Amino acid sequence: MEGVPAEPKLIPRSFAVGATLLVLGLYLTVGGETQLLSVSVGLWFTEIFVFLGVAWVLMRRRGLRPAHVTGLVSPHWRPSAFGFAVGITNYFALVVPIQWVALSLVPPAWREAFDSARVFEGQTPLEVALIVAGVGIAAPVCEEFFFRGVLQQGLMPPAFSVPRAITVAAMVFSAFHLDPVGFLARVELGVVFGLLAWRTGSLWPAIFAHSANNLVSTALYFLAPEGAETTAAEPDGRAVALLALAGFAALQGLIAAARRYPSLCPMAAGDPRQALAPGPVPHWGRVLAPWAVGALAIMGALLAFDRRGVQLNWLESQHRLPAEALEALAPLRSEVRAGRAPLERYEEALGGGARKLPPAD
Repeated sequence: MEGVPAEPKLIPRSFAVGATLLVLGLYLTVGGETQLLSVSVGLWFTEIFVFLGVAWVLMRRRGLRPAHVTGLVSPHWRPSAFGFAVGITNYFALVVPIQWVALSLVPPAWREAFDSARVFEGQTPLEVALIVAGVGIAAPVCEEFFFRGVLQQGLMPPAFSVPRAITVAAMVFSAFHLDPVGFLARVELGVVFGLLAWRTGSLWPAIFAHSANNLVSTALYFLAPEGAETTAAEPDGRAVALLALAGFAALQGLIAAARRYPSLCPMAAGDPRQALAPGPVPHWGRVLAPWAVGALAIMGALLAFDRRGVQLNWLESQHRLPAEALEALAPLRSEVRAGRAPLERYEEALGGGARKLPPAD
């Protein structure tokens, strides 16, 4: 009714924007540094302690129960399975053709620079397993908690209209990945995840859709012929068209099934999360202590069990050699990491590779 103020939201726009700026700063600094030390451990560290931990702590300091407010409560299997199926079909129906267009328009150097598949290069089997688990579990849970549970919810009416809130959150989500080639594809993904979270009032359908998307793209990388680079290679237009048609037909089938069986993607009655009253505000020390202990434990374990790997990664970050030069040094790197060659030998080899590089323009 006009003239009657709207009920205040538990996550106001100012809180969502402030948390986003704080998370961005920590993502570019703490997250970036930990991933320089170890891609596999740094991925998990960033997802848990930056995307999940920061907003969790801030919400606890407001007297909120983060899991309840964001919709991270116990999942229902039908909407979650529906979200997983949407993630798979949407990948082929829309993500693949959007990314194909983007790859067709950018120069080859951009494809090489922003080839996300390179994250697996030079990793041990254990590290590859940690990365796959990270992109399939940690990233969907933690990123959906922040981008849909906190940011999108904070942008909802009366701050913005529902479509605008979903779109803005999707654009911020995509921008955080620092990948201009995949920007539009990730915006589309963010919109899909946002629609699922908004319609159901739960994060789990979006989490499962996010996980399905990541796992399908990862599986395609490992199933590709040896030596092929799935994101950097020249796209095959006919294959893309066939995949898009099949994916679009399957996606339309899922939408029709959801209309016939509403329990697959139920419409939330209002937003029950906003009916939760804030509780007592715990002390900063009580809120921060578990997260601080966990972060120190993870970094301590990394240094204790893979100190040589951390040292090698740090040296490589200082020299910034191209992928071809690092590939040539891979046998020596393995010897150094296994302790069969001194670290100084690899450092000298990196310096020699750097001296052979052409001068910067």
